Amino acid sequence: MANAVPRSFLQVAAKEEEAAPPLRVVQIEGLVILKIIKHCKEFSPALVTGQLLGLDVGSVLEVTNCFPFPVREEDEEIEAEGANYQLEMMRCLREVNVDNNTVGWYQSTLFGSFQTVELIETFMNYQENIKRCVCIIYDPSRSNQGVLALKALKLSDSFMELYRSNNFTGEKLREKNLSWVDIFEEIPIKVSNSALISAFMTELEPDTPVTQCDYERLQLSTNPYLERNVEFLIECMDDLSMEQQKFQFYYRNLSRQQAQQQAWLQKRRSDNMARKAAGEEPLPEEDPSNPAFKPIPEPSRLDSFLITNQIANYCNQINGVAGQSFSRLYLMKALQEN
Repeated sequence: MANAVPRSFLQVAAKEEEAAPPLRVVQIEGLVILKIIKHCKEFSPALVTGQLLGLDVGSVLEVTNCFPFPVREEDEEIEAEGANYQLEMMRCLREVNVDNNTVGWYQSTLFGSFQTVELIETFMNYQENIKRCVCIIYDPSRSNQGVLALKALKLSDSFMELYRSNNFTGEKLREKNLSWVDIFEEIPIKVSNSALISAFMTELEPDTPVTQCDYERLQLSTNPYLERNVEFLIECMDDLSMEQQKFQFYYRNLSRQQAQQQAWLQKRRSDNMARKAAGEEPLPEEDPSNPAFKPIPEPSRLDSFLITNQIANYCNQINGVAGQSFSRLYLMKALQEN
């Protein structure tokens, strides 16, 4: 019996990485959520970011700790200090035996406006070193409406493959069967607390949970939130209109070029017929040096996809808040009648 060839550690690790199950849920400890909320609300409406730390266990990504990033500016020295700050924080956490494995980052957003190219580039930078990472998005403005606006996002594998090739033409998108809804994948979030914390929270609950303050939940003032969403929605519609104008300009130039090519080919074919009648060699029917045959680059559809994603997000927020407002109005009407 032949001896089995020993496999190296890298081969085993690569095989395990290939066989890793897809990410199904992001499990976050309650303390981490409180840290994220505190950091984002303290600097609101300014946008802030921070690091997520934890463990990647099978199909579950456990987030056990986090720390905020210092506010960055457009200065390279300050950015270098921010990178040194992250490394120093990771070293300190490792010394006190705290989970210091990076599993992603969190960031705040204003009225759900996070679908940007910068977010995609950050994802791609993380993907170079971390196979599976997530971004936790927290919206303080949405949370003021009585909803914990917390979501975990990741880029889809098909979109990342297309982004690496930097080819967002219509033909390539049809080939990959990729649409604007396939850019981001939302991963369900599960809040986890230890048994001691759960017991402590139970002790903190009052005996009579319904108090006079609970009537604040029937607050009907949602106009400011709706107005800002509608304003952002109008801006996105203007941006989408500009993107459509780019494509219309491209198709006009393309049709004009095709007409020039046909006219040139007809003239060349008539010249070749005359040359054949005279017993001369025909000229080639293609001339790469001719400007009419120079290909016109098709504009990227990435920006239009992101804008469409953002429009859908604003519409969902408007529908959600409007639905809650109607429910409160009907409830207040019933209370007044009673």
